[in-house]
Amino acid sequence: MNTNQKVVVVGATGFLGMEIIRLLLDEGYDVKGLIRETSSKEKVDALKESGVETVVGDMKDPDSLSRAFEVADICISTASCTFSRQDGDNIESVDHQGQLNVVDAAKNAGIKKIVFISFNKIDNDFPLQTAKRAVEKAIADSGMAYTILQPTVFMEVWLSAPLGFDAANATATLYGTGQNPITWISYRDVAAFAVEAADNEISNGRTFELGGPEQLSPLQVISIFEEELGCKFSVNNVPVEALQEQKNSAADPLSRSFAGLMLGYADGNRIQMEETLNILPVSMTSVRDYARSIVPAGEAVH
Repeated sequence: MNTNQKVVVVGATGFLGMEIIRLLLDEGYDVKGLIRETSSKEKVDALKESGVETVVGDMKDPDSLSRAFEVADICISTASCTFSRQDGDNIESVDHQGQLNVVDAAKNAGIKKIVFISFNKIDNDFPLQTAKRAVEKAIADSGMAYTILQPTVFMEVWLSAPLGFDAANATATLYGTGQNPITWISYRDVAAFAVEAADNEISNGRTFELGGPEQLSPLQVISIFEEELGCKFSVNNVPVEALQEQKNSAADPLSRSFAGLMLGYADGNRIQMEETLNILPVSMTSVRDYARSIVPAGEAVH
């Protein structure tokens, strides 16, 4: 147990932040959650009921961050404008300057270690990636102990209806040919890696690309879902050329970044996890595990 360590979580009401907090509490950490005045009351109440100390602040306002980092040992930062946005939130204000404000506040408060959730490197330029790499450099140059985590695509996000993978209706939109392997990861496993890294000295000063237990092409993923759901999928492919045109014509940095992420999906990735698991042991979720969690055995889609 780690009852003598206090951790402040930036992005406390996000789906990843809340899972990190749950695991930290299970491990006996004393947890602070950075929230905003406009954060969901339901989520804030849930944090408080679980024993989390909530502190009001905003990454866009450096002066508001100092209280959040008082008397804390470790910072885990997950915040991003990609999944949830409020007025004034964008890549520059949150993912870039906002995270730089977090690094400065953590350093000024004497935080011993910062764990930063980024994403794996993608072979094209777009604003979100530029912001993440700039923050990673600032962390490495800060003088604080740190661990940077670069997960690949979250299966709960990319294998969900909002991004075109609609298991309930057995339809899927694939970016590119769907033939390039991806090392899919569960956000719950990313949370577990973050908590493992929090008080792990061997992980200090290191960057870890994170993937799941298998390298599966999107077409192979569809086959798994078809087996588990007992039905055939209707599949639509978005050509790489269309994604590139979408990126080139995007009207704003966030739209350009989403197109860049889709191009990264189309390219695939092959992340080797053996060394990482030796340092940060986590039992990982497979795509089949995720498929079974969506529709229990015997409840096939018709």
